[in-house]
Amino acid sequence: MGVSLFAIIQAAGWPIWFLLLASLVAVTIIIERLLYLRRARILPPNLLPEVIDVTLSGRVDQEVIAQLEQNSPLGLVLAAGLRNLHAPREVMKEAIEESGRASAHQLERYLNALGTVATLAPLLGLFGTVVGMIELFGAQNATGTDPAQLAHGISVALYNTGFGLAVAMPSLVFYRYFRAVVDGYVIDMEQQAIRFVDTVLGARHS
Repeated sequence: MGVSLFAIIQAAGWPIWFLLLASLVAVTIIIERLLYLRRARILPPNLLPEVIDVTLSGRVDQEVIAQLEQNSPLGLVLAAGLRNLHAPREVMKEAIEESGRASAHQLERYLNALGTVATLAPLLGLFGTVVGMIELFGAQNATGTDPAQLAHGISVALYNTGFGLAVAMPSLVFYRYFRAVVDGYVIDMEQQAIRFVDTVLGARHS
């Protein structure tokens, strides 16, 4: 398997190294995001009821808020509400929204790089194709056609085109998948933050 892979890389020529690097970047980002963007890690299922219970029982202090901030992205958003627990509703909501934007930015980390790979990989494949075509023209000389150079030019063109598409397609699929997951998490965080504010302020005025 290793020998055949090396033979393919050799046949594809030096442009394939750019695509191999792009594929390594894409695989690293995909694995990292799959591990990070787990629902239980972003939106712990029992966190909101627990925070509401602690808040209504009056057990909120700086240590609780600090622990909540380290808990999860949802915890970071709810902690912003706790820090402004006795502030007016508008101030509390603004703090939560600002924290929500920071959490959303964290969820979107590396996605632009993955989208760039999805866009760039076909262009790198096209670049390899052009290099292969140049070698094809170079195979023509005064004495005729050099079969070895002709075959190598075809290999470079075809392998780079195929590998560019092979890198781009899964990168694009995962990019769109992660975008949809992040958008769903952000909406859920907003809804839970609204429930938190309404519950806490409702208890304050009751």
